[in-house]
Amino acid sequence: MFQKKKKKSYIEHKEYDRSIWKPILKCSICNGEQVAGFRNIQTGEVEEIAFIHDQKDLQEFLDTYGLEDIDKVY
Repeated sequence: MFQKKKKKSYIEHKEYDRSIWKPILKCSICNGEQVAGFRNIQTGEVEEIAFIHDQKDLQEFLDTYGLEDIDKVY
């Protein structure tokens, strides 16, 4: 009756303008909350994309955008 969705065997990378946006991991010192997103290099505006609960969520964000490393901002 109910079927599970089949997972894709490949990862489709999403694109962003690397000349304007820089990937960041915004971390709270008080409660440890982490949000992955992009910071506009020119204006400093942050676009939050995903709330990070654990290492799996962070790795999924990195894989989605084809990133190897990400800077932490407090």
